[in-house]
Amino acid sequence: MQIPDRTRLLRELKNQLLFLKDAGYSEIPIESELFPENISTSNTTPINIVENSQKIKTLTQVRDELGDCTRCKLSNGRKNIVFGSGNPNADLVFVGEGPGADEDEQGLPFVGRAGKKLTEIIEKGMNLNREKDTYICNIVKCRPPGNRDPEKEEIEACNPFLLQQLKAIQPKVVVALGKPAASTLLGRTVPITKERGTWHDYAGFKLMLTLHPAYLLRAYTIENRKAVHSDMKMVLKELGQ
Repeated sequence: MQIPDRTRLLRELKNQLLFLKDAGYSEIPIESELFPENISTSNTTPINIVENSQKIKTLTQVRDELGDCTRCKLSNGRKNIVFGSGNPNADLVFVGEGPGADEDEQGLPFVGRAGKKLTEIIEKGMNLNREKDTYICNIVKCRPPGNRDPEKEEIEACNPFLLQQLKAIQPKVVVALGKPAASTLLGRTVPITKERGTWHDYAGFKLMLTLHPAYLLRAYTIENRKAVHSDMKMVLKELGQ
């Protein structure tokens, strides 16, 4: 059996601890002693970590666990859960705020006007294929009424599933689209026009902040277009493109 390298193990351990925190645990749940008497603590092979690293769920398992979700009040008004779409092994993941009317109708992320702009950024600006080279999802999986920002309780209900999605995909880069997504992932209010184009860390994943395609459509200036283009050039460089 191949043992995962130390960097990957540490990243997966960090992801698992963050997931437990988001799920409400204040202590690590274990069913037995960490070091039973018949196992030497001097053994340098991280047995428990290796076993846990192999239990990362697939996207299909994460979607099954989400089920016909009623964990927050957004479920009351939705037509469809918008889980995500794209390559389950993508090196690049885009994370938006939440589904809009078109997304709620079709059950797919970023299929309206903002989605067309995102596709243009990916395919014309980055020379990538949206379905083959990226995975796209949102902070919340159900449409907020009137396309308002997701509320704290709604974000908290969905956040464990977003983290599990990223753990399943293991992307090289995550791009937060807009202020709500960036603020959620970083756990603070983010002035997106000031902090876009900067690298951060989310659960061990490299995180780039950029403007939301909907904002770009509302403020379609040369400055904003150049800003997003610059951000995506940095992402491509990190991907080795």
